Amino acid sequence: MTRKQPQLYVDIRRRFPHLTLAIQLQVGAEILVLFGPSGAGKTQTLQAIAGLMTPDEGQIILDQTIFFQRRPGLPSINLPPRRRRVGYVFQHYALFPHMTALENVAFPTGNDAQGRRHAYELLERMNLAHLAHRKPHELSGGQQQRVAIARALATESPILLLDEAFSALDQPVRDQLHADLRTLQAERGLVVIYVTHNLDDAFAVGQRIAILREGQIEQIGTLDAVCRFPANTRVARMLGLSNMIKGQVVAVELNRLWLDWNGVRIEATCPSPEPTVGSQVTAFVRSEEIRLVYPDRPMTRFVDHNLLSGRIVERRPGRRLYHVWVEVGTTMIEIAHPYTAYTGLDTSIGQIVQIGFRPESVVIIPEAGRLITTQPPVAQPISEYHR
Repeated sequence: MTRKQPQLYVDIRRRFPHLTLAIQLQVGAEILVLFGPSGAGKTQTLQAIAGLMTPDEGQIILDQTIFFQRRPGLPSINLPPRRRRVGYVFQHYALFPHMTALENVAFPTGNDAQGRRHAYELLERMNLAHLAHRKPHELSGGQQQRVAIARALATESPILLLDEAFSALDQPVRDQLHADLRTLQAERGLVVIYVTHNLDDAFAVGQRIAILREGQIEQIGTLDAVCRFPANTRVARMLGLSNMIKGQVVAVELNRLWLDWNGVRIEATCPSPEPTVGSQVTAFVRSEEIRLVYPDRPMTRFVDHNLLSGRIVERRPGRRLYHVWVEVGTTMIEIAHPYTAYTGLDTSIGQIVQIGFRPESVVIIPEAGRLITTQPPVAQPISEYHR
């Protein structure tokens, strides 16, 4: 029999002195990343779901269970945290220092024989059974975090919340924990909400991403959709997108438009709705989609449009790609390429080069707009909840 997939619905509002939190989400069996700067409302959202913070108004519903409800004409409901039984993994683990790993994991369900047996099974799943009787100070950071995840899973809740849970760990340990989290989510069909302000972490674990800014969601959708088509320039800047350009539309025809960018003509695909000739637009080109042109080789389809000349001003190795900055007029263009690319081309600092990119690589960013949702939340007025 196919297991029913959980659905979490969140529609809350809470006024704080420094911001107003107004969040609407629907999350299924997936990993949703809440991404945004410090103070954007990410942790407050998790705390509201777990019952550690009470919203001023709204609803939080897991399937047919109402965690929180405060709306005109509806009965007020606010289940305490112990009855919500949400798995919560804190940034600094929050393990009990006087308890062993086994006792920590067994704590949410009781330290009886059955609870300890279940806790041991969870430690086995996290490859920590051999450390069951060690205390937190005898474990590494990664091991402590695995214990914290096992303890969160001990509640048998379909919801797992992680608040900057891996931020203090070394990259190899984080990579392994990200892989473990993806596997756990798939095996158990969990609703996972993962808070981070690190884009690498978001890409490592997320299936969808919600961009938070000043207590509100600027955009939500699949990772590729949000990063490919940011809802506005605020989202683009939060995602760290480089090569943002402002230009005037000088022509539109046959699903193509041409921009005048500081006297340079740029060809792009036409977005919807179609901009009017004479209007100002903002666009960006991904650094990975810009090519350096070999002067002595035939043009390819990747570099036979939008040819620009410039001077290399900086070169720097990255974790996965090599980065080159080319000064084009008064603007700096970043190019990212594999380490073995352009081995036959002089890319030393000061070298004059030509770059090119396809019209499809130029993405026009809407000037206004918020909350592009690929999976719109559906309100479900529920009057009863499981006790």
